[in-house]
Amino acid sequence: MRKNNTEGSSLPIVEQFYTVQGEGYHTGKAAYFIRIGGCDIGCSWCDTKFSWNSSLHPMVPVDRIIEGVIECNADSVVVTGGEPLLWNLDLLCSRLKGAGIKTFLETSGAYNLSGEWDWVALSPKKGSPPVDSIWKRADELKVIIENVSDFDDAERYSLLVSQECRLFLQPEWSRFNILIEDITEYVKRNTKWRVSLQSHKFMRIP
Repeated sequence: MRKNNTEGSSLPIVEQFYTVQGEGYHTGKAAYFIRIGGCDIGCSWCDTKFSWNSSLHPMVPVDRIIEGVIECNADSVVVTGGEPLLWNLDLLCSRLKGAGIKTFLETSGAYNLSGEWDWVALSPKKGSPPVDSIWKRADELKVIIENVSDFDDAERYSLLVSQECRLFLQPEWSRFNILIEDITEYVKRNTKWRVSLQSHKFMRIP
Protein backbone atom coordinates (compact mmCIF):
# COMPACT_ATOMS: atom_id res chain seq x y z
CA MET A 1 0.00 0.00 0.00
CA ARG A 2 1.27 3.48 -0.85
CA LYS A 3 2.51 5.39 2.19
CA ASN A 4 0.53 8.31 3.60
CA ASN A 5 2.27 10.99 1.57
CA THR A 6 -0.36 12.25 -0.80
CA GLU A 7 1.35 15.51 -1.75
CA GLY A 8 4.92 14.19 -1.95
CA SER A 9 6.41 17.35 -0.43
CA SER A 10 8.97 15.28 1.51
CA LEU A 11 10.46 11.86 0.77
CA PRO A 12 12.45 9.34 2.88
CA ILE A 13 15.93 9.67 1.41
CA VAL A 14 18.35 6.81 1.89
CA GLU A 15 21.15 8.41 -0.11
CA GLN A 16 21.85 10.86 -2.92
CA PHE A 17 24.99 10.79 -5.05
CA TYR A 18 26.36 11.75 -8.45
CA THR A 19 27.92 8.88 -10.36
CA VAL A 20 27.86 6.91 -13.62
CA GLN A 21 24.94 4.62 -14.41
CA GLY A 22 26.08 1.05 -14.05
CA GLU A 23 23.44 -1.14 -15.68
CA GLY A 24 20.79 -1.31 -18.39
CA TYR A 25 20.37 0.85 -21.47
CA HIS A 26 22.06 3.98 -20.08
CA THR A 27 25.18 2.26 -18.75
CA GLY A 28 28.13 4.63 -18.71
CA LYS A 29 26.14 7.88 -18.59
CA ALA A 30 26.55 10.33 -15.73
CA ALA A 31 23.48 10.72 -13.52
CA TYR A 32 22.48 11.90 -10.08
CA PHE A 33 20.91 9.08 -8.06
CA ILE A 34 18.14 9.58 -5.51
CA ARG A 35 17.45 6.45 -3.48
CA ILE A 36 14.08 6.52 -1.74
CA GLY A 37 13.38 4.36 1.31
CA GLY A 38 10.63 1.81 1.60
CA CYS A 39 10.03 -1.56 -0.05
CA ASP A 40 7.54 -4.32 0.73
CA ILE A 41 8.61 -6.72 -2.02
CA GLY A 42 11.59 -8.23 -0.21
CA CYS A 43 13.71 -10.00 -2.84
CA SER A 44 16.10 -12.39 -1.10
CA TRP A 45 19.01 -11.29 -3.29
CA CYS A 46 18.40 -7.54 -2.95
CA ASP A 47 21.63 -5.57 -2.57
CA THR A 48 19.91 -2.56 -0.98
CA LYS A 49 18.06 -4.16 1.93
CA PHE A 50 19.14 -1.19 4.03
CA SER A 51 16.54 0.83 2.13
CA TRP A 52 13.51 -1.35 2.92
CA ASN A 53 12.39 0.29 6.17
CA SER A 54 11.46 3.85 5.26
CA SER A 55 11.17 4.87 8.91
CA LEU A 56 14.95 4.53 9.27
CA HIS A 57 15.56 7.33 6.78
CA PRO A 58 14.93 11.06 7.16
CA MET A 59 12.03 12.74 5.42
CA VAL A 60 13.69 15.36 3.23
CA PRO A 61 11.80 18.25 1.62
CA VAL A 62 11.73 18.03 -2.17
CA ASP A 63 13.28 21.49 -2.52
CA ARG A 64 16.32 20.37 -0.54
CA ILE A 65 16.61 17.22 -2.67
CA ILE A 66 16.64 19.37 -5.81
CA GLU A 67 19.37 21.60 -4.34
CA GLY A 68 21.70 18.61 -4.21
CA VAL A 69 21.08 17.82 -7.87
CA ILE A 70 21.71 21.40 -8.98
CA GLU A 71 24.89 21.68 -6.91
CA CYS A 72 26.35 18.76 -8.88
CA ASN A 73 25.38 20.34 -12.21
CA ALA A 74 23.71 17.05 -13.18
CA ASP A 75 21.48 16.99 -16.26
CA SER A 76 19.62 13.78 -15.36
CA VAL A 77 18.33 12.07 -12.24
CA VAL A 78 17.70 8.38 -11.57
CA VAL A 79 15.06 7.77 -8.90
CA THR A 80 15.43 4.32 -7.37
CA GLY A 81 14.85 2.49 -4.11
CA GLY A 82 13.63 0.52 -2.36
CA GLU A 83 10.47 0.80 -4.40
CA PRO A 84 10.09 4.51 -5.21
CA LEU A 85 6.49 4.23 -6.41
CA LEU A 86 5.38 3.67 -2.84
CA TRP A 87 5.54 7.46 -2.75
CA ASN A 88 3.93 10.28 -4.70
CA LEU A 89 6.64 11.51 -7.06
CA ASP A 90 4.62 14.16 -8.90
CA LEU A 91 6.17 17.13 -7.10
CA LEU A 92 9.73 15.77 -7.31
CA CYS A 93 9.43 15.30 -11.06
CA SER A 94 7.74 18.66 -11.54
CA ARG A 95 10.59 20.44 -9.78
CA LEU A 96 13.24 18.48 -11.67
CA LYS A 97 11.53 19.20 -14.99
CA GLY A 98 11.29 22.86 -14.04
CA ALA A 99 15.06 22.90 -13.61
CA GLY A 100 15.57 21.32 -17.04
CA ILE A 101 16.67 17.96 -15.62
CA LYS A 102 15.77 14.63 -17.23
CA THR A 103 13.98 12.09 -15.05
CA PHE A 104 14.70 8.35 -15.05
CA LEU A 105 12.83 5.82 -12.89
CA GLU A 106 13.84 2.35 -11.73
CA THR A 107 10.86 0.37 -10.45
CA SER A 108 9.38 -3.07 -9.98
CA GLY A 109 6.13 -1.60 -11.28
CA ALA A 110 4.13 -3.05 -8.39
CA TYR A 111 2.44 0.31 -7.74
CA ASN A 112 0.75 2.88 -9.94
CA LEU A 113 2.96 5.37 -11.70
CA SER A 114 3.30 8.90 -10.37
CA GLY A 115 5.58 11.61 -11.71
CA GLU A 116 6.59 12.56 -15.25
CA TRP A 117 9.40 10.41 -16.65
CA ASP A 118 11.75 10.58 -19.61
CA TRP A 119 12.69 6.94 -19.06
CA VAL A 120 11.11 4.07 -17.12
CA ALA A 121 13.24 1.00 -16.38
CA LEU A 122 10.91 -1.80 -15.31
CA SER A 123 12.31 -4.76 -13.37
CA PRO A 124 9.44 -7.11 -12.40
CA LYS A 125 9.76 -9.11 -9.21
CA LYS A 126 8.21 -12.49 -8.46
CA GLY A 127 5.25 -12.34 -6.11
CA SER A 128 4.63 -8.64 -6.78
CA PRO A 129 3.73 -8.35 -10.47
CA PRO A 130 3.60 -4.92 -12.14
CA VAL A 131 0.27 -3.15 -12.38
CA ASP A 132 -1.28 -3.46 -15.83
CA SER A 133 -0.80 0.19 -16.79
CA ILE A 134 2.96 0.22 -16.43
CA TRP A 135 3.86 -2.52 -18.92
CA LYS A 136 3.33 -0.38 -22.02
CA ARG A 137 4.96 2.64 -20.37
CA ALA A 138 8.28 0.85 -19.83
CA ASP A 139 11.16 2.02 -22.01
CA GLU A 140 13.37 -0.75 -20.69
CA LEU A 141 12.59 -4.21 -19.32
CA LYS A 142 15.34 -5.56 -17.08
CA VAL A 143 14.85 -9.11 -15.83
CA ILE A 144 17.10 -10.37 -13.05
CA ILE A 145 18.17 -13.94 -13.71
CA GLU A 146 18.74 -15.90 -10.50
CA ASN A 147 18.09 -19.36 -11.99
CA VAL A 148 17.78 -20.64 -15.55
CA SER A 149 14.03 -21.04 -14.97
CA ASP A 150 13.83 -17.24 -14.93
CA PHE A 151 14.24 -17.18 -18.71
CA ASP A 152 10.63 -18.39 -18.97
CA ASP A 153 9.44 -15.43 -16.89
CA ALA A 154 11.52 -13.08 -19.03
CA GLU A 155 9.83 -14.29 -22.20
CA ARG A 156 6.40 -13.91 -20.64
CA TYR A 157 7.22 -10.37 -19.53
CA SER A 158 8.53 -9.47 -22.98
CA LEU A 159 5.07 -10.08 -24.46
CA LEU A 160 3.53 -7.47 -22.15
CA VAL A 161 5.75 -4.47 -22.92
CA SER A 162 5.66 -2.37 -26.08
CA GLN A 163 7.59 -3.37 -29.20
CA GLU A 164 9.88 -0.38 -28.68
CA CYS A 165 10.89 -1.48 -25.17
CA ARG A 166 14.54 -2.50 -24.83
CA LEU A 167 14.99 -5.97 -23.33
CA PHE A 168 17.76 -6.89 -20.89
CA LEU A 169 18.77 -9.98 -18.93
CA GLN A 170 20.92 -9.30 -15.88
CA PRO A 171 22.61 -11.96 -13.73
CA GLU A 172 21.92 -11.78 -10.01
CA TRP A 173 25.22 -10.46 -8.69
CA SER A 174 26.07 -13.23 -6.20
CA ARG A 175 25.53 -15.87 -8.93
CA PHE A 176 27.28 -14.01 -11.74
CA ASN A 177 29.97 -16.64 -12.33
CA ILE A 178 27.38 -19.42 -12.35
CA LEU A 179 24.91 -17.72 -14.70
CA ILE A 180 26.82 -15.53 -17.12
CA GLU A 181 27.56 -18.33 -19.59
CA ASP A 182 23.91 -19.42 -19.66
CA ILE A 183 22.76 -15.83 -20.15
CA THR A 184 25.29 -15.20 -22.90
CA GLU A 185 24.26 -18.31 -24.78
CA TYR A 186 20.58 -17.45 -24.32
CA VAL A 187 21.09 -13.99 -25.82
CA LYS A 188 22.97 -15.51 -28.76
CA ARG A 189 19.96 -17.72 -29.47
CA ASN A 190 17.36 -15.03 -28.72
CA THR A 191 18.72 -11.83 -30.21
CA LYS A 192 15.92 -9.53 -29.07
CA TRP A 193 17.60 -9.61 -25.64
CA ARG A 194 20.77 -7.87 -24.47
CA VAL A 195 22.97 -8.64 -21.48
CA SER A 196 22.99 -6.09 -18.67
CA LEU A 197 25.85 -6.19 -16.19
CA GLN A 198 26.23 -4.32 -12.91
CA SER A 199 29.31 -2.59 -14.23
CA HIS A 200 29.45 -0.17 -11.31
CA LYS A 201 30.33 -3.12 -9.07
CA PHE A 202 33.20 -4.09 -11.34
CA MET A 203 34.34 -0.45 -11.32
CA ARG A 204 33.83 -0.22 -7.53
CA ILE A 205 31.84 2.97 -7.72
CA PRO A 206 28.45 3.77 -6.11
